Amino acid sequence: MNAQHFKSTFKRLFNAEPILVRSPGRINIIGEHTDYNGGFVMPAAIDKAIYVAISKREDDEIHLFSESYQQFDISSIKSLSKSENSWANYILGVADQLKERGYQLGGFNFYIDGDVPLGAGLSSSAAVECATGFALDQLFSLEVSKMDLALIAQKAEQTFAGVNCGIMDQFASVFGKKDQAIMLDCRSMKHIYIPLKLDGYKLLLLNTNIKHALADSAYNKRRAQCEQGVAWVKEHYPNVNTLRDIDLSMLEVYVKPKDEDVFAKCSFVVKEIGRLLTAAEQLENGNLQGLGNLMFETHEGLSKDYEVSCKELDFLVEAVKPLDYVLGARMMGGGFGGCTINIVKEEKIADLIEALSSKYLLQFGLKLDSYTVQTDNGTSLFN
Repeated sequence: MNAQHFKSTFKRLFNAEPILVRSPGRINIIGEHTDYNGGFVMPAAIDKAIYVAISKREDDEIHLFSESYQQFDISSIKSLSKSENSWANYILGVADQLKERGYQLGGFNFYIDGDVPLGAGLSSSAAVECATGFALDQLFSLEVSKMDLALIAQKAEQTFAGVNCGIMDQFASVFGKKDQAIMLDCRSMKHIYIPLKLDGYKLLLLNTNIKHALADSAYNKRRAQCEQGVAWVKEHYPNVNTLRDIDLSMLEVYVKPKDEDVFAKCSFVVKEIGRLLTAAEQLENGNLQGLGNLMFETHEGLSKDYEVSCKELDFLVEAVKPLDYVLGARMMGGGFGGCTINIVKEEKIADLIEALSSKYLLQFGLKLDSYTVQTDNGTSLFN
């Protein structure tokens, strides 16, 4: 994003000098569906971001403009409520959460643009929320901590956008570091940085360009199945609260005889938590091939055991498995669409995209979008 062009567009819209903020999208290297089970995740911020410009107003009004939607949204800081423009709610929800916590805000002008692909599972919404929180913090000198910024952004998505999300997306957007993945403990909120040195390889995202309608109902059902498994084990081990506290032998004894399907779902999560811990060791040792093998294992589990994949995602992972220049691949995110994440030798990326795009079009009649991404720093000022 060209800062000067961005600033001049803002000045044309609002005739004021802005503060500029960027907040990145994110990927998740490994650790899928572990967040709501008290486990670990391993996200990284990426070099695709949401950009905002902001300035104070003399009145109590909030004037928003979205470049993507070419649309204004006007409201008041005194009486914040949901907008009919869904894009505006990610911004207004953050202002609302700051007010709820007693921070003093005035009216403001706000311009938003970005290059995080929408609907690809790269958490554009979290990036919007984190950019908004940081911009308001800078504008009104609020001194909000980074942790609170992530929590405020999460709460905004739950209240104004109506999505019951975990903390991973917002956390990665705020705390991201270039050349690092974050190992986040979703129970304690403690985190450490893990080196992500790709040395001749790149992270390639392949977007199926679909989102099956099953996604939301399946997500709720999986959560319920995980909770059921925990409840059955807890009858015998009172200290157990999440699947993080459970091992496979407990599931074999107390869950499998009651329900094979619940057993399969819980087993995947327990194994995935273990895989993530192993992946962290592999990265510490610079073993990219070891990480790649674990990613293939994760996809197999998500597809066969947790059953949140789909034929398009499976096709893309199976297509790269035999290729010696692809170290690992898996579906990323909630499932039933979105992207696969692949570790690919840099000089082979163009050939791979070309070959896969034509095969994908032939198989499904769909365009395959691709994004090469790099790790990047978290939410910050830009100029």
